[in-house]
Amino acid sequence: MGIMNSFNDEAGKFNNGRGQYRVMQVVLREKFVGKGSKNFSEIEDICNKQFAEGYRLHTFAQSTAGSSGFGGGDRTVCNLVFEKIN
Repeated sequence: MGIMNSFNDEAGKFNNGRGQYRVMQVVLREKFVGKGSKNFSEIEDICNKQFAEGYRLHTFAQSTAGSSGFGGGDRTVCNLVFEKIN
């Protein structure tokens, strides 16, 4: 295992290989009428489910992508990385 594959940035220590991660992606959809996202609570549900299974949120990143499909508008993409709690 290379040094870059074993470094755990959050702990600032070397990971001995026992770490387990889950990566998930959620695309937030805009409400047809009004402001905000109609499925924002999905992120909370995912976080609660992962915690119940012994994982904690390690990293959350979001980006916005344009959409030329039906309805157009921008889409917010959320990437979540969960780390197994030992």
